[in-house]
Amino acid sequence: ATRSLGSAAAATALPSAGTEGRRAGFITIGYRGSYTLGRDSQTDAKFRRVARIMVCGKTSLAKEVFGDTLNESRDPDRPPERYTSRYYLKFTFLEQAFDKLADAGFHMVACNSTGTCAFAHEQTDDRIWTSYTEYVFYRE
Repeated sequence: ATRSLGSAAAATALPSAGTEGRRAGFITIGYRGSYTLGRDSQTDAKFRRVARIMVCGKTSLAKEVFGDTLNESRDPDRPPERYTSRYYLKFTFLEQAFDKLADAGFHMVACNSTGTCAFAHEQTDDRIWTSYTEYVFYRE
């Protein structure tokens, strides 16, 4: 028998102290990354920093978890019970986002990543790899 993602998340979620009164829900964290890799793949890759960490989910949950580190400028008047995919964080460290989610009782239930490759210049074999990664968190 198959279980829905919600029931699978509930089965794997660990109870945490002080979660009474908190609303259940999902928050998705996404970011784009890129790096350049030389032709021999033996040299160090040149990584670019994460430019922006996007936040998707219910407005009230996003504001509860990220507080004043949540940049709402792209969707400023979104009602609390509505969903948005236009928020992003004012910092660029994924671990900081993960810590805030864990502190609020969220657990990662899924992740995915896609990648593409293109040649950097016609004269070289250097390749630019770009990726988009999402992490889905759930709180029961």
